[in-house]
Amino acid sequence: MTCRKCQHDNCKKFGYFGKRRIQRWRCTACNSTFCEPHDKLTRDTFVSRPSAAAQALTCLVEGCSIRTTERLTGLNRNTIMRLLVVAGDQSARLLDARMRNLRPRYLQIDEIWSFVGKKNMRARKADGAEIGDQWIFVAIDADTKLIPTFRICKRLYHETYNFLNDLYTRIEGRTQLTTDGFGHYINAVPEAFGTDVDFAQLKKLFGDFGQTESPDRRYSPSPIKGVISKVRSGDPDPDHISTSFVERSNLTMRMQIRRLTRLTNAFSKKLAHHKAAVALHFAYYNFCRVHSTLRVTPAMEAGLTDHVWTIAELLRAA
Repeated sequence: MTCRKCQHDNCKKFGYFGKRRIQRWRCTACNSTFCEPHDKLTRDTFVSRPSAAAQALTCLVEGCSIRTTERLTGLNRNTIMRLLVVAGDQSARLLDARMRNLRPRYLQIDEIWSFVGKKNMRARKADGAEIGDQWIFVAIDADTKLIPTFRICKRLYHETYNFLNDLYTRIEGRTQLTTDGFGHYINAVPEAFGTDVDFAQLKKLFGDFGQTESPDRRYSPSPIKGVISKVRSGDPDPDHISTSFVERSNLTMRMQIRRLTRLTNAFSKKLAHHKAAVALHFAYYNFCRVHSTLRVTPAMEAGLTDHVWTIAELLRAA
């Protein structure tokens, strides 16, 4: 074996590298170490060899952590994270291209809390804007259970408007929209949709149980004391003023995106990885995961495809 640094021919074996057991060598002249030539997993090989990537992605979309996926698949954790970024970028492009010209009758919107690096209470000014709380704005079609769009951002007015404006560009015709009691929706929805929407807000009133009594019960769920619905614009159907489906979708996200699991160290350390994991989840949810109520995928119910996609097909589609 020839040294890559000094081109000396006298090199000795120096153990193995990684779980793929790639032979390492050490030069007796300059003492540098290097690995023998091998195929690296790059963006192209992820697409051309989907079987290697499908096993790791299947673990990720089913709620496994990076290190659990490493133990199950034998791939290095850095390889898995590179794969996540590649698959997440492809999923984001796929969703952006396919979620167009939709005709949902009833849309529900909610936002779910997450964080990157650390929570806001621990964040410092030097940490940057990416560190701290990040909210995932989600819209769901109540009939097909399709997720037409999402946005990861701060809980600010202009971010709320950008999310709603993106949603408006993906649908055709008039629709009924129900949100929670978040105040930015009051002005952002009419600004984004104009008069092409029947808009109502649903505000749930929770009790204090589990929040102010004893510290041991601070994570207990609070009982709902009442529900207030308020029509903001148009003429929404009272029977369909609800946020139940989007709140159930939040539970699915908590269960299947390991980075959203509370009270663990599995949270995202980088915003790019956080966005990639969420985009991969929604692409898998829309096209690959059979909905237990519909018996088909949401994309099939919405008429966007005629079959259940595989992970490999999802990688090739974008």
